Amino acid sequence: MIETLLENFTPENNITIWLIAAFVIAFFVAYQTFPTILYVAKEKHLMDEPDSRSVHADKTPTLGGIGIFVGLIVVMTIVGAFLNTKVLLLVMGGLTILFFLGLKDDLTVLSAGKKFIGQLFAAGLLIVFTNTRIIGFSKILDIDILPYWISVGFTLFVYILIINAYNLIDGVDGLAGTVAFCISGIFVYLFVNSNELSLATIAIALCGCLLAFLRMNFSRKNKLFMGDTGSMIVGFLLAFFTISFINVAQLDEDSAYFRASPALAFALLFYPLIDTLRVFFIRVVIHKTSPFKADKNHIHHRFIRSGYSHLMTTILISSINVVIIGIAFNLLHLNLNTQIIYLLLYGSALYMLPFVIKKVINN
Repeated sequence: MIETLLENFTPENNITIWLIAAFVIAFFVAYQTFPTILYVAKEKHLMDEPDSRSVHADKTPTLGGIGIFVGLIVVMTIVGAFLNTKVLLLVMGGLTILFFLGLKDDLTVLSAGKKFIGQLFAAGLLIVFTNTRIIGFSKILDIDILPYWISVGFTLFVYILIINAYNLIDGVDGLAGTVAFCISGIFVYLFVNSNELSLATIAIALCGCLLAFLRMNFSRKNKLFMGDTGSMIVGFLLAFFTISFINVAQLDEDSAYFRASPALAFALLFYPLIDTLRVFFIRVVIHKTSPFKADKNHIHHRFIRSGYSHLMTTILISSINVVIIGIAFNLLHLNLNTQIIYLLLYGSALYMLPFVIKKVINN
C-alpha cells in the first residue's frame, strides 16, 4: 500500500499538502531538538558571556543554529527522492560547511578569514554546479548581460554580502528569526508561482525551523540564541533564495518579475542591507575606523536606546520590512531604476518614522 502510494504520489499535483508536510516536519524536528541543545549547553557551560556590545545581562546559550540545521537536513533528506536531488544535495553540502564553521566560532573562536573562505566555497559549489547566478543587471544603469566570469564573481559578492548583512542584524531577541521567517515565507509564494517546488520546499522548511526557534529565542526562562551557526546557515539560504529568484526571473521573459526581480529582491532584504550600509558608513566616514569593527550603531540598537523593548523593536522592524515589500510588489510596473530609487526613499523614511513618533510622544 505504501509502495503504491509513493509510486503514484507527485508533489506537483499536491503542492499544498506537500508544503504543509515539509513545514510540519521541520517545525517538529527543530522543536524537539532545541530543549536538548539547551540542556547540553547549560550542563557543559556553553554560554555566551555578555560584553560591552551585548544588550543582555545574562549568560545565554548560542547554539540555536544546531536545531535549525537539523530540521532543514531532515526535511531535505526525506523529500530528496521526490524533488531536484542535485540542488538539494548541493544546498545540504553548503549548509554543512557553514554549520561546522559556525559551530567552531560559537564554541571557540574562528578567524574572519576562515569564515570568509568557507562562505566563498559553499557559495561557489552552488554557482558552479547548478549555474544559478545573477546573469545580468536587468538594465540597471543600462547594464544588461554580464560576461560569465564577471557574473560568477558578482554572484559570489552577493552571497557574501547577504550572509554577513544577515549576521549583523542578530542583536535583539527575535529580530533575525522574525525577519528571516517573513522573507522566507514570501519566497515560498514566489517559488510556487515560478514552479520551483524544490526551492519552495527548502524555504517552507526554513520557516518551520525558524518558528520553532523563535519560541526559545523569545523565552525568558529558556532563552536560546541563534549564534554564528544559525546566522550563517540562514543567511546562506536567504542569499541562495535571492539569487535563485533573480536567476529564474531573468531566464523567463514571460515572468512578471523578468525586469523587476533585482528591485523586489532588494526590497525583501532591505533591512539587513540598509543597516549594513548605514553601519559601514558610520564606521568609515564618521568614526574613521575599520568597517568590520563591532559597535552598537545598528538600527536595532537605536530602537533600544530610544526606549523600545526588544519585542517592540522586533515587531516594528519586521512590520516595516513587510510594508516595504508590499509597496515594492505594487511598483513592479515602473522602470527598474525608478523602483530602486523609490525603494531607497520610502524604505529609509519608514525606518525613520518610529523615531519621529517616539520624539513627538516624549515631547
